[in-house]
Amino acid sequence: MGETLHTLAELGSTDISRRSLLGAVPFVATALMDPQRQWLLWLLEDEQAPRLAAVADGGPAEQVQAMIDMFDEMDNKYGGGGVRASVVHYLSTQLAPMLQQRNMPPHQRRFLYTSAAKLAAMAGWCSYDSADYGLAERYMIQALRLCAEGGDRVLGGQILAGMSHLATSLGSPAEGVSLARAGIATAKSAGSPLGLMRLHAMASRGYAVLGDSRQATASLHAADGALDISRGPAEESPWVRFLDHHYLEAEAALVHRDLGEAVRAERLATASAKANSDRRRRQAISRSVLATALLQQDRLDEAVGTASDALDQLGGVHSERSVQALRDFRARLAPLRTETIVRDFERKARPILGTAA
Repeated sequence: MGETLHTLAELGSTDISRRSLLGAVPFVATALMDPQRQWLLWLLEDEQAPRLAAVADGGPAEQVQAMIDMFDEMDNKYGGGGVRASVVHYLSTQLAPMLQQRNMPPHQRRFLYTSAAKLAAMAGWCSYDSADYGLAERYMIQALRLCAEGGDRVLGGQILAGMSHLATSLGSPAEGVSLARAGIATAKSAGSPLGLMRLHAMASRGYAVLGDSRQATASLHAADGALDISRGPAEESPWVRFLDHHYLEAEAALVHRDLGEAVRAERLATASAKANSDRRRRQAISRSVLATALLQQDRLDEAVGTASDALDQLGGVHSERSVQALRDFRARLAPLRTETIVRDFERKARPILGTAA
């Protein structure tokens, strides 16, 4: 594990001081397969691993948990691009040195390793929001390795869900499905129905992009089933308490959009947009999905108006994921670019989305 900490410290140091050197690192979906295999081997070898996250019990652990909560809140409000440097700096200069200390109680060390895994995964999401995809991948790989040392299967499943999301969104849905399935194998023994729900949703997204309607629908049903048996966030690991039926609505809307099921996508995206009025990143993504669903039903004026609202939501939010969702919608407008309303939207979108390909 010393090697992982050294790699993480070097990655964080280079990210902070010489970010331009890492910005060009490409995303390679197949690079996620070896960490996945290592994680599954760890599952087989460590049947006695803790099923739920350790609880902060004062001292450094409590302070670290408070920092994680603060970073989460900032990320939700302003997007990962706005909080990334702070996460990386704290992880590499504060938390990593803590883990190198000797004479620490084992339960506290496990908690700090798990916390480092959470922050490394957060750094990965923040890098994704900054369009540094290869860097996002590297942080998530280190996160999974740290999580094995902490022994937290719930968080491990969530890191695999993040890897799956990254792979599918960047054009590698087969790898996305594989990573989601590894997460499902993890979450089944973790006592976390909400975590399992998210992983089934990620599998569904991958299947939808692959055009496999049967498997995508089956995975959505499995996600619904996991949600139904959850006894609520208070009874689950802190790593999955943000998950609820609104989260599943948003992911299901993406699945139905990609399967061409526009009416269902419209209904779910509308519900998601209403439920996330205080989360501008999710609001912008859901409105983008809603715009596409309307376009799929030949409701051009409504579609463009909705996408224009999504553009307005991006003010002050540094999120490539939101931009990516709107670029997807804009690309679908290409056959209609001679329409006045489309040309007007192009002009409005250009400062945020860049020039259309």
